[in-house]
Amino acid sequence: MNAVVRKAGLADIMLCDSAGTMDWHTGKLPDARMRQAAKEHGYDFKGAARQVLTTDLEEFDLVLAMDRSNLADLRLLDTEEAYDEKIRLFGRYCSGNKFPEEVPDPYYGGEEGFHMVIQMVENGCEGIEGVGRHGQWHWVKNKKGWKKPATFYEYIFEENK
Repeated sequence: MNAVVRKAGLADIMLCDSAGTMDWHTGKLPDARMRQAAKEHGYDFKGAARQVLTTDLEEFDLVLAMDRSNLADLRLLDTEEAYDEKIRLFGRYCSGNKFPEEVPDPYYGGEEGFHMVIQMVENGCEGIEGVGRHGQWHWVKNKKGWKKPATFYEYIFEENK
């Protein structure tokens, strides 16, 4: 997602992060097969895994689950149901009928499974970027701190004053 955001010139207004619903891989690099497939697609995964926090639901405008099991886990964190509109299935941002609604677990699909997941994530990230670009949701960080502008263009004009 960060690569799509940078390519679109939105790195200053869209903050992306990744976290798992369970703590099994906390502190570890992504799977070596995923890192290799990502490298072949021009990506370099940096950073270590972390577990999603309840505060993530408050801080991020969109919290995406790759499958329905993770979607249910995220909804359990939202005990007050205050962030229901923010928690969504990633696949809903993919275009066309090329991809399934849920991102499949690549660990059981051989090498090709990792490449297919990367293609699906690329497609979905472009859909997410389009939503953010058109001001349907986003918080931005400017010199004064975090704020939610009325529109995408409000932020652009404010920053260029």
